[in-house]
Amino acid sequence: MVKAKINYNSDLLNSIVSDSELQQFNEAVAAAETALAKRSGPGNDFLGWLNLPKKTEKNTLAAIKAKATEIRDNADVLICIGIGGSYLGAKAAIEFLSPSFEALREKQVFFAGHSINSDYIADLLDLVEERSVAVNVISKSGTTTEPGIAFRIIRQWMEKRYGRKEAASRIIATTDSRKGALRQLANDEGYATFPIPDDVGGRFSVLTPVGLFPIAFTGFDINDLITGAADAVSFCKGHTVGDNMAGRYAAIRNILFRKGYTTEVLANFQPHFHFVGEWWKQLAGESEGKNNTGIFPATLDYTTDLHSLGQWMQQGIRNVFETFMVLGKTNENRKIPSFDDNKDELNYLANKSFEKINRAAFRGTLLAHIDGGVPSAVLTVDDRSALTLGQLFYFFEKAIALSGYMLRVNPFDQPGVEAYKKNMFALLGKKGSEALAATLAPRIKELGL
Repeated sequence: MVKAKINYNSDLLNSIVSDSELQQFNEAVAAAETALAKRSGPGNDFLGWLNLPKKTEKNTLAAIKAKATEIRDNADVLICIGIGGSYLGAKAAIEFLSPSFEALREKQVFFAGHSINSDYIADLLDLVEERSVAVNVISKSGTTTEPGIAFRIIRQWMEKRYGRKEAASRIIATTDSRKGALRQLANDEGYATFPIPDDVGGRFSVLTPVGLFPIAFTGFDINDLITGAADAVSFCKGHTVGDNMAGRYAAIRNILFRKGYTTEVLANFQPHFHFVGEWWKQLAGESEGKNNTGIFPATLDYTTDLHSLGQWMQQGIRNVFETFMVLGKTNENRKIPSFDDNKDELNYLANKSFEKINRAAFRGTLLAHIDGGVPSAVLTVDDRSALTLGQLFYFFEKAIALSGYMLRVNPFDQPGVEAYKKNMFALLGKKGSEALAATLAPRIKELGL
């Protein structure tokens, strides 16, 4: 029997969400689960992630690991170019599994293409000037603006430094298996490639080569990551909130949303969870925020943010609910020393571990926020292993998919993302955008932009 290394506990919500109310959502859970299983719901052509952990072949993982090892032997830095789901999953995994500081990591991954800023790209290239560099460019089409222009700069830098042929041997393209601008470029230049499955969208792609190659480059066991995700399939399925952990979380979110709690705060007490939260924000926000509905996803890093937004959480507008993400066991266990002079008056903490103090901070915050009217649940994550992280990734993917169907939206498209792109392309003079540019010009002038 599979051991769940994560646990979602909603018992603290009993005064707000009654058991009978939760049980009534079994029908919604069953309907959403059936729509996924039978591929009968909206966006059903993007469900490749659903059984991906169990279908990922060992030779696929072996090929990724072999290429990662080859690159590790020839480079100590990987520049990973992508935006949204093309980088957030890998970033989340690397930060979760690695030592806290980049300088302590044997192999370093730097990310580019997720912003438009000359200073950032110049500083990055200055940083790696004396390092041995490889590049992983990630884009299904190859024409996405942010990673596309970043890759142009970095490709030029690589070819100038190494020569075109050697640069090509150091560039790995993760892209469409058959078509697209990046696929054509990779074929022409001889880049090594890994395919992005046609039926997996970006925000669900962390367990594909999109996430797996950069994670493997850092030396972490992607087999464990996939095994953990495969284990989570068993406790994230079923037609009742009792059987299906992901379904229970999805149901709770929707019940609270219908009661007027329109923002979910995913709060953590460990710095290694920060980018897991950033990944979750995209997963939830891009999946659910459409048709003028959707739960707004926000994240907070405690105890740091208790000294900035703790006041708001305690006494601000009561449209938020909170999911506390708690780590069961850290890799280290440091205790507070005792000083005879006790000038800082902290000897009452002497011989207590950071973890004990952090646990008290979590409990104190949880109780305070409950007393302040914030509905709260707890998601416990056993440890910082790849196996546990695989379970966590799959749990959130499945839960957000179910939750999206409960909200009656397509969790697998993102039509709203195209709005800013169309305006930007028109303002930059892209061919075919002339008509839109003509309508935008007077608006820009009127707004004084």
